[in-house]
Amino acid sequence: MSAYRTVVVGTDGSESSLRAVARAGALAGACGATLVVTCAYLPPEVDDRELSRAQDVLRDEAYQVVGSHPAEDTVRRAGDAARAAGAGEVRTVAVVGSPVEALLDVVRREDADLLVVGNRGLTGVKGRLLGSVPADATRRSACDVLVVHTTG
Repeated sequence: MSAYRTVVVGTDGSESSLRAVARAGALAGACGATLVVTCAYLPPEVDDRELSRAQDVLRDEAYQVVGSHPAEDTVRRAGDAARAAGAGEVRTVAVVGSPVEALLDVVRREDADLLVVGNRGLTGVKGRLLGSVPADATRRSACDVLVVHTTG
């Protein structure tokens, strides 16, 4: 029996997060595990001040976190990348919420054995707004967490 049956990986569509997706895809394929590719997004109906603040801070990257259509496109592309890296069974899910909350919710719902995140934590204003996904996920996850070196 494989050590991991269900692996969850988070992506925001960035190049570094897709490196984590590829690593998770290769690992899931090697273990025969199901891979669940997840992207969090903020609903367009969020408080206008909160949405405006997020868009001001994220600027050109705001499309990655607001609305379900960009998130669904992101997980679809990431799912293809995971399959190319060796994953067999891949499911994709776009979830409303902050990145860490969304990932942990999917881990619970899927009864995942492993959560995979990239090491690229958000710094500066972005980090204060959205938090550091690798640090928060590692601290709060009930399952194993693999932090993939995705920078450099």
